[in-house]
Amino acid sequence: MQYIIHKATGRGVKDLGWLQSNFSFSFSSYQHPLNRGFGLLKTFNDDFVQPGGGFGLHPHMNMEIISVMLKGTMNHKDTIGYTEVVEEDWVQIMSAGNGLRHEEHNIGNDAVNFLQIWIEPKLQNISPRYQKRFFPKEKRKNQLQVIVSNEEGVNHCWINQNAKISLGFFDEGAQVDYHLNPENKGVYIFVMEGQLTMNGQQVNKRDAIGIWETANFLIKNEKESAFIVIEVPINQ
Repeated sequence: MQYIIHKATGRGVKDLGWLQSNFSFSFSSYQHPLNRGFGLLKTFNDDFVQPGGGFGLHPHMNMEIISVMLKGTMNHKDTIGYTEVVEEDWVQIMSAGNGLRHEEHNIGNDAVNFLQIWIEPKLQNISPRYQKRFFPKEKRKNQLQVIVSNEEGVNHCWINQNAKISLGFFDEGAQVDYHLNPENKGVYIFVMEGQLTMNGQQVNKRDAIGIWETANFLIKNEKESAFIVIEVPINQ
């Protein structure tokens, strides 16, 4: 097993007042030559948007973009016809494909916190698509809930890549035995709340760990914990 730890204090930071971003990988003004992603996972941003703040209309192309809402209320409007509202425990995806533009703003009274995840696509220049699903926290206690997959289905969002994203919300002392293909898959695990131990490594709140070259590993919840598991190809 190979692994890398990304401490919360080692992330890139950008503060625009209305937006506070924490970058796990090179993004925007944070550029690190040795930290440009984890396999096909190219962006992982822990974003906080203040009331009234937001991202104006801007383009995307040939990227799988996933937003996991942790707190607050945000709108979504795009050029393929979707006008939506997403709140806590909602997940939305955009397969940007051959191009779309979208905007999103905090339309609530409290700060929004969401995870912004970009994964390189399997096929280029597909028709763009949007999707959202609701994953209430109380209904996924002590289980690893798949929220994004490469397989179509009504119980999760699906994207244009051989990847899988799951949310965990477990009691203190619970353990998860995670299995994956060791040939070309790795997992990136980020802790929103609590504390985990994997391969003897302690992973605290807002820390992350990347794991590869293994067929399985054990996730130990040292405290009641909420975390996200992103399984992606590590080679193109």
